[in-house]
Amino acid sequence: MEILADCGGLGPVISLIKNVFNLIKILVPIVLILMGAIDLTKAVMASDDKEIKAATSKLIKRAIAAVAVFFAVTLVDVIMGLVGDSGAEDGDDAMSWSQCWKNA
Repeated sequence: MEILADCGGLGPVISLIKNVFNLIKILVPIVLILMGAIDLTKAVMASDDKEIKAATSKLIKRAIAAVAVFFAVTLVDVIMGLVGDSGAEDGDDAMSWSQCWKNA
């Protein structure tokens, strides 16, 4: 946490945002896929072909959404690391946004 103290007082905020991003990147896809699997299981238990087809379609859509959420959050993480390089000069004591984001 000492490294984040040099982030212009924003160390705790940057750390919180990064932790929320990591949580979203992991939990949302897992929840979406689990919900789709539960729907598919219910349809299979009901033994109705129409319900199975609808649940399979829903599972595929949720899996695509899970992948999209994962990559969207990852893309924001990468962009935050790249854009923040303009925060400090070479001889400056202050850390750049990029360093603060990477060390969070």
